[in-house]
Amino acid sequence: MLLRSIALAALAAFPAGGSAAAVAAGAHGLRPAVCSASCFAAPAGSGSVFLVSGHGWGHGVGMSQYGAYGYAQHGWTAAQILAHYYQGTTLTTTTASTVRVLLAEGRPTLELSSTAPFTVRDGKGQSHTLASTTLALRAPLKLRVDGDTTRQALPPPLTFVPGGAPLTLVRPYRGQIQVDVADGKLRAIDVVGLEQYLYGVVPAEMPSGWASEALKAQAVAARSYALATRKVGAPFDVYPDTRSQTYLGISDEQHAATAAVDATKGQVVTYGGKVATTYFFSSSGGRTESSADWTGVERPYLVSVPDPYDSVSPYHDWALLPLTGQALARELGLPGTATDARTTLNPAGRVAGLAVASQTEGRQTTATVPGARVRTAMRLRSTWFAVGVLSLQAPSPATPVTYGSSVRLSGLARGVGGVALEQRTPGSSWRSATPAAPAGGRVWVTAKPTIATQYRLATAAAATAPVRVRVAPRVRLTAAAAGEVRGVEAPALRGVSVRIERRGSNLRWTPVATGAADAGGRFAVPAAVVAGAAYRAVVAPGRGYAAGSSPALVGSG
Repeated sequence: MLLRSIALAALAAFPAGGSAAAVAAGAHGLRPAVCSASCFAAPAGSGSVFLVSGHGWGHGVGMSQYGAYGYAQHGWTAAQILAHYYQGTTLTTTTASTVRVLLAEGRPTLELSSTAPFTVRDGKGQSHTLASTTLALRAPLKLRVDGDTTRQALPPPLTFVPGGAPLTLVRPYRGQIQVDVADGKLRAIDVVGLEQYLYGVVPAEMPSGWASEALKAQAVAARSYALATRKVGAPFDVYPDTRSQTYLGISDEQHAATAAVDATKGQVVTYGGKVATTYFFSSSGGRTESSADWTGVERPYLVSVPDPYDSVSPYHDWALLPLTGQALARELGLPGTATDARTTLNPAGRVAGLAVASQTEGRQTTATVPGARVRTAMRLRSTWFAVGVLSLQAPSPATPVTYGSSVRLSGLARGVGGVALEQRTPGSSWRSATPAAPAGGRVWVTAKPTIATQYRLATAAAATAPVRVRVAPRVRLTAAAAGEVRGVEAPALRGVSVRIERRGSNLRWTPVATGAADAGGRFAVPAAVVAGAAYRAVVAPGRGYAAGSSPALVGSG
């Protein structure tokens, strides 16, 4: 539950959009690329690109801390804030006075100290003076006490009682610190007044510079949560971290937070005569989630409520850096490369599951990962997220396109907006060829490359791995007679080598002559033409072109 800043790269949200359209992409009318230098460009062979955006930070149930801050800025009192997030509850006063906080467990040694002399009370209730203000503790617990120069074993648990200064166990804490041995290791528990405990909780959970009514709401929520979630049958009541709520002791105390605790002394949220489990979290993104959708356990006071003033949160809307299909599969522990992903939502609009299609060694599989697991595995701020997908498939079969012909490319563009088809020819930079309008997430584009060209689908945030389309010259024979073979190739490549081949009785093509094309792409190659034999011309120019060959032409006498 700790409210803190984590630096993550943020991108703009991605709107869906578009209707079906078939578009042609050629070499003319190109514009600057929408995927600029700061954009994520997927490397070749990395699969689809996934763009994850979302709202809020935390589990989403109970009080949004940023929302409470927003409400306080709009004049709401702490009581009004609590009544909004915990529906149907009432404020009462508790008689509980202490709380036991687990500070350490499973430790071979502990160092306990103070700037003033302190005492220890053993498990039989006998108090002893200590020889030092710094103790190095280990099991079994033996101490020099009551003026003795030798260490003696005292019956555990040992309760260390501060004198004129607090006790320090890594950091200083209010209250008494109890140390005992469990499974041969040391365990330390802070036995502290409930209100003093909250002095170290509230500023650790909410910035103390926030509005006082928000801090008061946090104090009541933290007090209620501590009491409602006390461990049953355990030697301690709460953990000092997010397993319960963060408790940092005296060193983290702040005057404004302490004032909020004092102003709400003893106040707790109750429902049906019992202290309510007052979950709280950082940011809702605009609406909280019900406990039934989160844990499957319905609590009538933990229902989904609107949270408009959460808009003050820097995490109200967020986006992650795009992921490749390889990276998404790896993050979720799935084999192969992810090719597509679709979310299923719970009634609160948060992700219940993510169905991920992946490809492994040519085999397509689909696995559904629970939303909570996706959040943990991918380190997302919440389960209120969406997954956009961009992909572009190479034409199949991957044969060269004949110069002057078109090729049809297909892809996915779901949950993203501002999609364009971009292209790049050898020696040039990426340029935007045309907008690409998806229909139901599918994109079809017709391209007419004039030379070997790379294509990709792109937005301002990301671009797919490039798809390369090769282009072969268009070659045509016009005559094969009178001792020469004539024809034309396009594009006109002056001086390009033209190889004439004849098909033998074994159906194999054998070179019989070579020549060159003129500035207009025409060629006339001297050759011993055999009537009835089949001839073809092969042009392999390089320069960004694949080899092209003409249809066969039968020679005449």
